[in-house]
Amino acid sequence: MIAAIGAVASNGMLGLDGWLPWDIPEELAYFERTVAGAALVIGRLTYESMDVVPPDSFVVSRQPGLSLRPGCVRVDSVEAGLRAATATGKDVFVIGGASIYEAAWPYCQRFYLTRIEMPFAGDTLFPESIPLAAWHLVSEERQTYRERKSGRDVLCRFLQYEQDNPRPLR
Repeated sequence: MIAAIGAVASNGMLGLDGWLPWDIPEELAYFERTVAGAALVIGRLTYESMDVVPPDSFVVSRQPGLSLRPGCVRVDSVEAGLRAATATGKDVFVIGGASIYEAAWPYCQRFYLTRIEMPFAGDTLFPESIPLAAWHLVSEERQTYRERKSGRDVLCRFLQYEQDNPRPLR
């Protein structure tokens, strides 16, 4: 299965300075549990922001001499990354950033999206072109956590969307 996973603030923000605009350890732990053991398709900037990157991570970049951690492979396009990740036989997760989500969504059967019900300042918006309203909402869980930077409690809605007919990889 090809899936995407991400989180977005109530004002549409996805990122700030190459990382998340919020500090919610439980939300990050959910992300890590969900993608554990999967092959990942990652944009270069997202890759560079990560402290730990598992093997079978496919980094989308046009930089031919990009130095990568062991087990990571540079690919020229999202489609090439999806093909390579699928060839591992593992579940595949697209983990961002915004342009990677935008290119990958037609191929995704599922989208795991955490809606952080608080606005945050940021520099990267979740792509409006992803038509999640047309997908089926298959599950929703709600948890309230303490956001560390503000010290405020915030509702996190863990949503799973499913697309009926994802585009096949060629």
